[in-house]
Amino acid sequence: MIRKQPQRSSLAIAVFAAMVSMSALPAMAQDAGQAGKEEAKTLDALVVTAQKREEAMQDVPIMVTALSQEALQDAGVRDIKDLQTIVPGLTVTSTQSEAITTARIRGVGTVGDNVGLESSVGIVIDGVYRPRNSVGFGDLGELERIEVLKGPQGTLFGKNTSAGVINVVTKRPDFVRSGDLELTAGTPGALGFAGSFNTPVGENNAFRLYATKRKRDGFMDVHTGAGTSREDYDQSYHSVRAQWRFTPSDAWDINFTADYTKRDENCCSAVTTVRGLTADIIDRLAPDEGVARVANPEARQAWSNRGNEQFIKDRGLSAEINWDSPWFGGATLTSITAARDWETVNGLDFDYSTADILYRVADRDESLSRFKQFSQEFRLTGSTDRIDWMVGLFYANEDITRNESYRIGKDYGAYLSSAILTSINPAFRNLASSNTFLQEVSGLPYSAGFGDLSALDRYDQKAKSIAVFTNNSFHVTDAFDIILGLRYTKEDKELDSLYSNPSGGGHCGTLLTLAQTSPATLAGRIANSLINRGVPFGSLPAATQQTIISNVVGFSCLPWVNPLHNAASRDSHQERSEKEWSGTLKFAYRANENAMFYLSGARGYKAGGFNLDRVQSSTGLSSGGTGVTPVLDTSFPGEFVDSYELGTKTTWAGGNLLLNATLFHQTYSDFQLNSFLGTSFVVRSIPEVTSQGIDTEILWQAASVKGLMLQGGVTYAKTEYGETIPGGDFINPTGALYKLPGSQVSFAPELSVSGAVTYEWELDEGVLARFNIGAKYMSEFNTGSDLDPEKMQDAYTVVNARIGIGASDRSWSLELWGLNIFDKYYNQVGFDAPLQNLSPLPNQAVNSFNAFPGAPATYGVTFRKRF
Repeated sequence: MIRKQPQRSSLAIAVFAAMVSMSALPAMAQDAGQAGKEEAKTLDALVVTAQKREEAMQDVPIMVTALSQEALQDAGVRDIKDLQTIVPGLTVTSTQSEAITTARIRGVGTVGDNVGLESSVGIVIDGVYRPRNSVGFGDLGELERIEVLKGPQGTLFGKNTSAGVINVVTKRPDFVRSGDLELTAGTPGALGFAGSFNTPVGENNAFRLYATKRKRDGFMDVHTGAGTSREDYDQSYHSVRAQWRFTPSDAWDINFTADYTKRDENCCSAVTTVRGLTADIIDRLAPDEGVARVANPEARQAWSNRGNEQFIKDRGLSAEINWDSPWFGGATLTSITAARDWETVNGLDFDYSTADILYRVADRDESLSRFKQFSQEFRLTGSTDRIDWMVGLFYANEDITRNESYRIGKDYGAYLSSAILTSINPAFRNLASSNTFLQEVSGLPYSAGFGDLSALDRYDQKAKSIAVFTNNSFHVTDAFDIILGLRYTKEDKELDSLYSNPSGGGHCGTLLTLAQTSPATLAGRIANSLINRGVPFGSLPAATQQTIISNVVGFSCLPWVNPLHNAASRDSHQERSEKEWSGTLKFAYRANENAMFYLSGARGYKAGGFNLDRVQSSTGLSSGGTGVTPVLDTSFPGEFVDSYELGTKTTWAGGNLLLNATLFHQTYSDFQLNSFLGTSFVVRSIPEVTSQGIDTEILWQAASVKGLMLQGGVTYAKTEYGETIPGGDFINPTGALYKLPGSQVSFAPELSVSGAVTYEWELDEGVLARFNIGAKYMSEFNTGSDLDPEKMQDAYTVVNARIGIGASDRSWSLELWGLNIFDKYYNQVGFDAPLQNLSPLPNQAVNSFNAFPGAPATYGVTFRKRF
């Protein structure tokens, strides 16, 4: 294949129109090339490491968006979530806290908040794989570039990259003494500092230190009851990264890295998007209105009487060694060794109201998620005239510790009693006499029946993964390549779970005993309480009577108050082992220096695992319907994807215009769906999910207007569940997930468009001005895993802008910036208001819904100094 030598610039992007005009391409490109010879800086040789070797991006048969340091700075990218505004087809959302962050590519990603589920989009930072998207969320520091690879990338990047990879490359030490300083101030109350220092140490060593500290007031006003309030979604963190580079000879390059980040913040409360009749019960129990009197999410008002503090620590050590060996014609041996330790402690008000119903305190013993990981990768890379080859070995040892708890508030029993009665007759929601219904049925006061600390569970999961892989490019001719990649992965997991109900679960235990030993007594107690409230229980159809009895027992024995889980802990050890092949086969043909076509097929794999949550059903099986029997086997199988792509990469205007496009079709089997159904998270394996469409990207810098650049892209992806999904949850209309078969997958907009224009010009001798405006459009999509229509997000566009002046030699700059400058409101994730959603049917007056909103407009100023 005719290969381009790397020159000096950034990004490559694409438009499908190039695919239908190839017959005219050679002549046009040659003419444009003559006109563009004056341009000293071209775009056609952007270097990427998408195949774990440096290559010109236009030679790589993968749809990859490569973002340079300057492009990332223009877009204000500091973390993974910021990326979504400049990468078409990428969405990143957070839910209960920013420690629960999920990335999706082409509409596919991990669905749900359970740490037992692996990520579908892999995050790799300086060659080190992060076990979950959340673990990779944080300040990324000094960025050199970020590459977003779309489609399965399991051959080189391993398991859990079935939807794609976000490959982050940060700056390394060099042998020129330098320093950078950044000061930022903005809204709401944002202050930030970042600085770095780089210096050679002798002839063969270099040291680089980066540190940052940032704070910001919250953008959500939270009513805490009795007239008090606080702010939420604030920011307060500091981070430091130190690197030591050692090059004892031209053949050796060794880099050691140590990093530490700490976040102490408050996140994330929720807004009310639909106020149902259950909100009237909360209003009656709370010291104030309890929740929003009228659903108005754009007001960014929340209600919560309990805190949602989040304390996150992330620390790690790594060593990368590159040795140009004398073996196999100078093959390079790379070793990447890393140890990482990440943990989060989160408080949470489960009911998102000022009624005191259900909560969790931010105590390490009661609310902890921790990942400890050791990883080792070896790669041997070489080339001849006819083959670029690579073989490698990967090993990872991962320990997950999770402490999960539920505390009962003083209004818990009264709320549940009123909610059950409201499902029978909505008039009961406004009656204080409804508060004592469950107390009458069980004969226990709420303090004894439910207690305080109702659940305290421990999970300890150990996982070991080992893989061997190879990736080889065969140059059949100068213009035609065949790329073959193969990976074998062995995954072993063990989970020990210890469930406990410190408060005893007396209310649930009493009703379960009655249901088993004296069902007539239980029915009589329920009947008497209802008759005393004017409900003619005895006149109701037998089926209705049984439904009421089942609802009373079910609401009384929700997972966190169900003492049957105490007994279940005796059989809490689970194991699973997987041995899987993944790989890729690509054909790449370069018609000339300016056009390359490729056809690829890939098999991707995402590991199975365990649901790290209390699970109960009617049968004691994960596939069972609603019930109170603990599920001891919480495992779920691995997820697979078969992907096919037909693409082209084209270069025009002497290297100043890049147009790339890819048609794709992806079929996922055993797709892992983790859904919140109002009381707990359940994992379902969906037999089939398909994602098909087109990715297009463009990058253009004007030869006639120096300093003008356009970048953009369009992703059209139709991502749908299969027409048939077995299981009671998917039966219309009684199943909680009955809306899924044949529907568009949640968080999967059909159309995603991003674009940015940058213009840089000389104001005076030695002084430059720079302007950038970028936008991201997404068509409508559903933000809930169960696809309730109340969780639909309308199409929206977010626009960011930045303007500044600075020295021509980049020694200083001053910038004014705005993010979401038109203050467009949108929801990240919609969900059933916990305990306040009593029917799976759409448009039910009794149901309430909440959502986690996206960030509002923020503005600020940044000063940078380089010395």
